[in-house]
Amino acid sequence: MAICAACHQADSMGAVGAGAYPALAGNSNLASADYVLRVVIRGQRGMPPVGGMMSDEQVADVVNYVRSHFGNDYRGRVSAAAVQAARPPSPSP
Repeated sequence: MAICAACHQADSMGAVGAGAYPALAGNSNLASADYVLRVVIRGQRGMPPVGGMMSDEQVADVVNYVRSHFGNDYRGRVSAAAVQAARPPSPSP
């Protein structure tokens, strides 16, 4: 709620105003867990990469939640290990 609803709205229907924020409800792009994971971690167009603010488990929880709520019923869960593997490598010191 604290991260996603600011743009996608509490009802997940998206919004148009200063930018266009797509609905999460009934969004066929969410059928691909890899797509959702990539967008949360790396961002896309106007969406910032919010995954850096969350642990691997939190990212997995968000991905799984949006794929199974708001009228979405996509199967297959993302694990924290999958999130860790999808993150960009950390720069070497």
